[in-house]
Formats: sequence, structure tokens, C-alpha cells
Amino acid sequence: MNSTTTVAPRWGMALDLERCIGCHACSVACKVENSVSLGHFRTKVYYHDWQSQNPVTAKPMMKRAFLPTLCMQCEDAPCLQACPNDAIERGGDGIVRIVEANCDRSRDCIKACPYGALHVDPVAQVADKCDFCSHRLEAGLEPACVESCPAGVFAFGDLNDPASKVATFNARHRGSLSVLKPEEGTKPVVQYRGLGGVVPRAAERKIPKGRSHDPFSYEIDRWAEER
Repeated sequence: MNSTTTVAPRWGMALDLERCIGCHACSVACKVENSVSLGHFRTKVYYHDWQSQNPVTAKPMMKRAFLPTLCMQCEDAPCLQACPNDAIERGGDGIVRIVEANCDRSRDCIKACPYGALHVDPVAQVADKCDFCSHRLEAGLEPACVESCPAGVFAFGDLNDPASKVATFNARHRGSLSVLKPEEGTKPVVQYRGLGGVVPRAAERKIPKGRSHDPFSYEIDRWAEER
């Protein structure tokens, strides 16, 4: 977990969608670790069902994919630019964080985010989002989502350290990595393996733009409208 280089860390993450089993361990661990209020998410896993073809019988069959989402820690972060009160800043380690003392709940950051990654905490009454569990990083630990995943979906570490998990993963799968909603031009630090393959690009349409994640998007009677 600790960088072996003398250069200051620049934290990054990659997700292997071929390994995701949709167990929601990442979402639950995130909510517990960061005291995320009921009905809100820092990390959320989306289901995507679509009709495919059985490779053996050639008959129609249904397939399901899972798409974990969180703050993309964008290099060109629209939330940071939209905030009128300097309540969002980027640290020297590359992580985009909320400055709670400056937040006035204007919700401009929420409207600017293409990934549904921000919400206003109903208890603290300030904007909230994933910050790679910064308090855990300070203690030499990985983010809660990374540590709790039973399938090894997350590769996390210092992008400045070529021996880190994320750097070696990116090097191994270079050419097959992509980002969510590339048309938004936000330059996400979080990258995915399997987008457009094991997880169809159509799944991205479920991720809200300009509003928070919908707490009811897993309900079976809503699956049709969530497509």
C-alpha cells in the first residue's frame, strides 16, 4: 500500500468489470466506513440486463452485467469548476475533496457532475462524495471498497509508483481500458476494463447526470424504465 518511490503519491483506481459479481460489498462497506446516510451513495453498483444469444444453441438468452460507480476523480472536474464558494478542491495527491466549512449547499456541484457522484448529506447538510477514503489512506490503508471486494475488482494505488497495483494493472491491460462517458471530456482518473464488452456501453445510461444516484434503481418493478 505504501509507495516505494520518493515522489508524492498520486492516487488512482482501475476496475476489472469481468470480475464483478454484483454483490454490493463495495457499496455497503463504503456506507459503513463513511457514515453515508440512508438513500444516498458514494459508491453504487448498477445492474444491466439485455438480450443476447446462447453461444451453443444460438437461442435468445438474457444476460446481466454489473457496473460499479463512484467519483471519477476527474482531472477536469466539472464539480470543482461549478462550485461558487471554493468548497471543492484538488489535493496534491490528485484527489478531489469537499471543503465542508465552505459548502453552502448550492447544489451547483451536483448539477455539474455527469456521474451522479455527489449528494447533500441530510444530517451534516454539506455536499458529500467519494474521496478514496482519504482518512484510510492517511493510515496506510486502502479504500473500504477495495478492501471489501471479494472478487478483486478494484486495483488501487499510487500512479507514480510503477510497482503499485493500479500501475501494474494499467500496464498489463493497456489498450483495453476506458472511462465512463468519455464524451463528457472530464478526463476521469478511474478507468475500467470491460466497458463495451462484458458490460455494454448502454449501461452508462443508467448513471444520472446532474443529479444524485436514485436510491430505488434496484427495484424489480423499475428495471424496464431503467434500461
